[in-house]
Amino acid sequence: MKITQTMAAVVMAAAAFHLQAADDSPELNEARALVKEFGTTLKGEVQKGMKEGGPVHTIDVCSKKAPDIAKDISEKSGWEVARTSLKYRNPGNSPDEWEREVLEQFEARKNAGEPVQSLEFAELVGSGEERRFRYMKAIATGEVCLNCHATEIKPEVEAKIKEIYPTDQARGFKTGDIRGAFSLSKIY
Repeated sequence: MKITQTMAAVVMAAAAFHLQAADDSPELNEARALVKEFGTTLKGEVQKGMKEGGPVHTIDVCSKKAPDIAKDISEKSGWEVARTSLKYRNPGNSPDEWEREVLEQFEARKNAGEPVQSLEFAELVGSGEERRFRYMKAIATGEVCLNCHATEIKPEVEAKIKEIYPTDQARGFKTGDIRGAFSLSKIY
């Protein structure tokens, strides 16, 4: 138990260091603004989908509109914009090694008592022309998410998910869990 608490403290200190080092950077502010745009747009589409056809219809919103929103924001901003998760539904959203490490840090920080809504991480990685600013912001599981991401879901929702995502791993969530994260990067 003591080792886990010590590791969580080290993880939290490292995360805070990275953000403090660049807290007022234009890159960090731009990344935060893009995440806000992506999240707000996606939330609006999910709410619209729920009103138009409930959870089954909203699966199509998440599978088709979310990638389109990310692509549009990427094209207009010059950033690579995506979503990822430790328990992903779409194999195309599986985390790379850096993202996996950050998601694991997010889980440790959450378990140490940090609110999911405050979990973010930024870092400049690589060297030379391959220097890349990377940013992630955790996505909290909301009540509406449980229609498709809870342990138990309606049979028609489960059938639609299996049809589109036969290797789905994105189940078993509860309100307030880390559903995943927005992941952004840009070469500098």
